[in-house]
Amino acid sequence: QELTTVRVQDPRVQNEGSWNSYVDYKIFLHTNSKAFTAKTSCVRRRYREFVWLRRQLQKNAGLVPVPELPGKSAFFVGSTDEFIERRRQGLQQFLER
Repeated sequence: QELTTVRVQDPRVQNEGSWNSYVDYKIFLHTNSKAFTAKTSCVRRRYREFVWLRRQLQKNAGLVPVPELPGKSAFFVGSTDEFIERRRQGLQQFLER
């Protein structure tokens, strides 16, 4: 049976303390599918790249609903760590769906 697992992990704040700081996430993929040459891969992506991916999926999805992304916030509300973890969980759910 073919299996593909994707994980969103290890959020990192880049340019911390700067007005142009952002968070990126490690996206880890593992599969035993013959459709993939590499059985594992790992990249870092920021939220805006998930937005791009969702738009591309919407263009090609037809009548299939594309899952929502977690909300975007120009300013962190509450604990930054809590916000980042909630977003990480939301991005994980997006990729699983």
